[in-house]
Amino acid sequence: MSVMVQVTALGEGAASPILSIEHQHAHPPLQVAPHTHSEPMLLWASTTSVTLRTVSHDWLVPPGHGLWLPGRVEHTGTTRHAGELCVIRFMATRCPIDWVQPTGVAVQPLLRELIRYLRAEPDAASRRHAEALLFDVLLPLPTHSIQVPMPAEPRLRTITERLIDSPGDQRELTMWAAEVHSGVRTLSRLFLAETGLTFSQWRTRVRVRAAVGHLAIGASVKATARAVGYRKPSAFIAAFQRVTGQTPGTYGVE
Repeated sequence: MSVMVQVTALGEGAASPILSIEHQHAHPPLQVAPHTHSEPMLLWASTTSVTLRTVSHDWLVPPGHGLWLPGRVEHTGTTRHAGELCVIRFMATRCPIDWVQPTGVAVQPLLRELIRYLRAEPDAASRRHAEALLFDVLLPLPTHSIQVPMPAEPRLRTITERLIDSPGDQRELTMWAAEVHSGVRTLSRLFLAETGLTFSQWRTRVRVRAAVGHLAIGASVKATARAVGYRKPSAFIAAFQRVTGQTPGTYGVE
């Protein structure tokens, strides 16, 4: 387990709402014990995927996405594969974002570049303008954002974590049952009981959620479909629309 951290402090000036920007390169399994922060923060999964757990929810933060955490919300996190992530901490009394619940955000190109600029140029004269623009483009994902409920049962947890790591995995439940030494009927029943979804429905959500990350960094629909396990783009588009109510192009880079 290792992580390299580069911290840029921004909150020295009296008017800055940003305390710091931490850039990390994490090598799994990087697990963070349950803890809280008094200040709100934004976790941006740049090129890694992060599973973040609060008291009430598990959140999957794929590449290209972020999660806003209000202050004093207990959480723990795990990186799913090696890659870069960024943690931005805000001063509660000066931050204009007042979301009271953990909230997903899509880190689109402009927001991504603003974060990088503020980290690289902490003392720039234009910092206040960049900060103001950052808050303008920091928008919550729409209410149809993709929820991926995580089961607690150990056999299901093994399957679901592996599929989160490799959403393009083609194995059906029969093959997974053999791997975790269980019966197909047992796993089918447990999937429905613990997630409210069938195995196929759950896997589709994971694939679509992963696809959003690919699309957000500029991958084509065809390449994204292949990356998340669909042989035909048409099947991927249909699944994407069933889950999100929108076409994959909605989530692509403009």
